[in-house]
Amino acid sequence: MNRRRCILTLILFLAVPAAAREKTDVIVMSNGDRITGEIKGLTNGVLRIDLDYVDGTISVQWLKVARVESRQLFIVQAQDGSVYSGTLKTSPEEARRIEIGQTQGMALIEQARVVRLEETANSFIRRWNGAFNLGLVYSKGNNSIQNTFGSSLEYQRERWSTQIAYNSNLSSSSGSNAATRNQLDLGGYRLFPWKNYFYGGIGSFLQSSVQGIDLQSTLGGGVGRFFKNTNRARISVLAGAAWQNAKYDPTKISIAAQGSGAGLFATDLRFFVFKKTTFYFKAYLAPSFTEKGRTRFNTNATYYLKMFKNLSWNLSFYGNWDTQPPAHLQGSDYGYTVGIGWTFGYR
Repeated sequence: MNRRRCILTLILFLAVPAAAREKTDVIVMSNGDRITGEIKGLTNGVLRIDLDYVDGTISVQWLKVARVESRQLFIVQAQDGSVYSGTLKTSPEEARRIEIGQTQGMALIEQARVVRLEETANSFIRRWNGAFNLGLVYSKGNNSIQNTFGSSLEYQRERWSTQIAYNSNLSSSSGSNAATRNQLDLGGYRLFPWKNYFYGGIGSFLQSSVQGIDLQSTLGGGVGRFFKNTNRARISVLAGAAWQNAKYDPTKISIAAQGSGAGLFATDLRFFVFKKTTFYFKAYLAPSFTEKGRTRFNTNATYYLKMFKNLSWNLSFYGNWDTQPPAHLQGSDYGYTVGIGWTFGYR
């Protein structure tokens, strides 16, 4: 419970907005509507704008913006992995092209190929985005209760990113022992000079009473590529090597910690529909080098359906598999949860 409180406190702290700059950016929509405010950022095909006369931000579809102009410096990322930094202005000679004013000269890029905008003058706190989810199920018949808590944070810069996620599940009923599952995931990447290629690493720490795991640690890294990075989807794959170590519940089995080297294949899939749904899927596969035929697979997926502003309904699936678990222990632990979530930042 203390761990949950610490993580929740950190999320709320990061969600506190920093002081805003002058709201002088100009956005003109395809239907002629003109908006003057502060561009907060672009991600998932959604441009977020802060207005003096609106409580909070408004969201508009990026591909329906006809013209944009801002003297603020932005980090601009294109579909092909190119990254720029400068002011924004729609080209007067070529419609649907954005001029990026840089110190070394002007860059011109098609508007449809811009997938991310981020203010470079924002404070450290404002560069974070994330979400947390809560769920609770109770049944009087067998006095059963299940509660879930999930949270994620992501910090992005022009050429690198880091993420942290924590998920916890507790299930209990009369006449049986409580089942607990806790997982902490760390990750990060940095872009190579070549477009859409990167190197990165992951860290995963799992506790599962169903599988008798006190702590399963996975640390690995490798080289990856963004196969798709648009305003509708983001798909990346990483391949490399990892080290895994598992400590088991001594009350269930008397076995020393098991460590092994393994290959690593990880994927991160994200799909977006403007103002409606978001789907996140992360997984890694680790075939052992030292234990023939043993492979571990871990996944977490969440589907968000927006309800009101930053509030959403979500359906999550989690799973962990081991093809050669110790004798008398389960080889898998999986399930799904339903709850209410809140997002902040640019998610």
